[in-house]
Amino acid sequence: MGGGSTIDAVKAASVLATLDSDDLETYFGQGLVTEKLISEGTELPIIIAVQTASSSGAHPTKYANVTDPLTAQKKLIIDEAIVPPWAVFDYSVTLGAPYSITADGGLDGISHCLEVVYGAAGKPFFHKAMDIAEVGISLIVENLPRAVDNPEAEDARVGLGLGTDLGGYAIMVGGTNYAHLFSFSLVNLLTHGRACALVNPYATVFFSPAIEPQLKMVGKILGQAGYIDEDVEKFSGRDLGIIVARGMIKFSKRIKFPTTLDEVGGTAEDKKRILKASKNPQLWSKLEQAPVSLITRDSKGEIDKSQTEANIDEYIGALIDGVRSGDFDKIKNIPNG
Repeated sequence: MGGGSTIDAVKAASVLATLDSDDLETYFGQGLVTEKLISEGTELPIIIAVQTASSSGAHPTKYANVTDPLTAQKKLIIDEAIVPPWAVFDYSVTLGAPYSITADGGLDGISHCLEVVYGAAGKPFFHKAMDIAEVGISLIVENLPRAVDNPEAEDARVGLGLGTDLGGYAIMVGGTNYAHLFSFSLVNLLTHGRACALVNPYATVFFSPAIEPQLKMVGKILGQAGYIDEDVEKFSGRDLGIIVARGMIKFSKRIKFPTTLDEVGGTAEDKKRILKASKNPQLWSKLEQAPVSLITRDSKGEIDKSQTEANIDEYIGALIDGVRSGDFDKIKNIPNG
C-alpha cells in the first residue's frame, strides 16, 4: 500500500525473494524475470497493489523503477510477471494531497500518455493509443490545475485519478521513451514526474516530423484549455512541434513547474550521465519505443553499437543542450526522420 515508488519496490523485492538473489542487476531490461521463473519452475507471490497517489500507475503495470542511490541512476524491470494480479485505488484517499505529490504525479500521468502515443506512430496499436491519450491528457490538463488550486476538490481528484490511471493503461499498450530515459539520470535534481514534464516539450520538437497526428490531438487539448493560441491544423512538422511544446511549457508554468534543466541546477555532469545511460543496452527499450530511431543495424539486422552510440552523442547530446537552455534551436531533427 503506497504510491508508485512503494509498489515498484515491492515488485522488485518479490523478484529478489522468489529467485533468491541479492542483486537486481540481472533483471533490469525486458522479460528477464519471466525467463528466470520459467527456468526455475517457480512463480512470484501474489501482490495486492493498493495505490494511494494519482501518478505512475504502478498498480496495474509491468514496470518497476528502482533507483541506485550510490550512482543516482534509475533502472527498469519490464516484465508481465510483475503485474499485480489485484489492484485497488480509491481516489478519495488523494484528497488533500500536498502540491508536490499532486503536481508531480499528474505530470507523470501525462508523460505516460504522451510518450506512448508518440511512440505509437506506425504501430498496430496506434488508434488505441490515440484514444487513451486523448482522454487521459484531457482529464489531467483539465483537473490538475484545479487540484493544485484546491487540494480538497473531490471532482478534480477523481478526474486526476482517472487520467493517471489511463496513463498506466497506456504503458501497458505501448512504452515510454526519451522523457523517462532522461528522468532516470536526473534523480539527483528532480522527482520523476517533474523530470519527465521538463523534458517532454523538447522531445516533442525532436520527434515532431514523425508525429503530426499526435501533435494536432495534443495541441487541440492545450488550445481548448487556453495554453495555445494558434490553430494547430494550419501547421506541420517542426513548426507544429514548437507550437505544441510552447503550450506544454505554458501549462507547466501554470502549475509552477520548472521548464529548463539549468533552472534546477543542471550541469555538464548531468549531460554526461544522461548520455552514459542512453548508451546502456539495458535502457535501449526507450530508444526503440521512440517514433524516430537512433538505433542503427548492420546488414544482418544486428545492432551496430558504435554507430548507435555516435547517434546518441549527436542527437541526444543536442537535445540535452536544448533541455538545459530552453533553446529549441539547439535541437537537431534526424534528416527524413
